[in-house]
Amino acid sequence: MTASVEKFTRQTLLEVQPLTPGLFTLRTTRDPGFRFRAGQFARLGVCKADGSVVWRAYSMVSSPHDEFLEFFSIVVPGGEFTSELSRLVEGDTLLVDRQAFGFLTLDRFADGRDLWLMATGTGVAPFLSILQDFEVWEKFERIILVYSAREARELAYQELIAGLAQREYLAEYGHKLQFIATVTREQHPGALNGRITRMIENGELERAAGVELTAEHSRVMLCGNPQMIDDTRNLLKARDMRLSLSRKPGQVAVENYW
Repeated sequence: MTASVEKFTRQTLLEVQPLTPGLFTLRTTRDPGFRFRAGQFARLGVCKADGSVVWRAYSMVSSPHDEFLEFFSIVVPGGEFTSELSRLVEGDTLLVDRQAFGFLTLDRFADGRDLWLMATGTGVAPFLSILQDFEVWEKFERIILVYSAREARELAYQELIAGLAQREYLAEYGHKLQFIATVTREQHPGALNGRITRMIENGELERAAGVELTAEHSRVMLCGNPQMIDDTRNLLKARDMRLSLSRKPGQVAVENYW
C-alpha cells in the first residue's frame, strides 16, 4: 500500500438525492475508524476518467454518531469537482480522507447563553451536524438557526430541522431551537425576505428571533458565502464581537475552506 492510498478510504455511495437542478445530497458508508466532531469537514475525492483524483472539502451533515456520512453539495456549472461528483450514482466509490478537519466546533466558545448559527446555501451542513449532536442542547439556553437561500426550494433539510424536537434524546430540549428561514430572490410564506447582513443592520433578524445579538450573551457561527461571512463579521465587530481564537476566546466562529 502506498503512502497516498493510506491517507484515504474508499467508501460506497448509498444514496444520491437531487433537490434542485443545482443542489443535491449524498450519503456514503463510513469507515469504522473515521472520527469527527460535529461541525468539522472531510476532504472528498472523485476519480476522473483519466485516472486523476480531484479533492474538495465538504462539511458533514450527519452526526458524529451516525453509521454513515452525509454531505450537501451545489453543482458548479463546468466545475472540475462537482461536475464529477454530481454524475455519481448509488454503488459508486467516493474517496474520503482518513482525517477530519476544521474548527467550526462548539469548543470555540468558552461560554455564552444564545447560539446563533447563520448559514447561506450549503453552508448549513455543519450546523445540521451540530444540531444532531447532544452537546449543543446542553450548552446553550437558546439556539437560533438562520438559513438563507436564493429561493425557497433551495432551503434543504426542512424535514430534518422540523423533526429535531421529536427525537427522543432531544425531547426535553426541543423548545430551545428557533428556526428562521430567509430567501433573497422571492417572497415566500414562512420565510423572511432579504440577506442576513441587511436583517442584522435593520434589526429584523433580532426582532424575528426575539433575542438581541450582544457580545455578552451571543455566540455566533458563520458558514456559507465568503462575502456573507466577511460582511457579517464586520457588522458583529461593530458590536464588539470578535473572532474566537484558541488563546483568545471571542464571540464569533467561522469556517474557512473555500
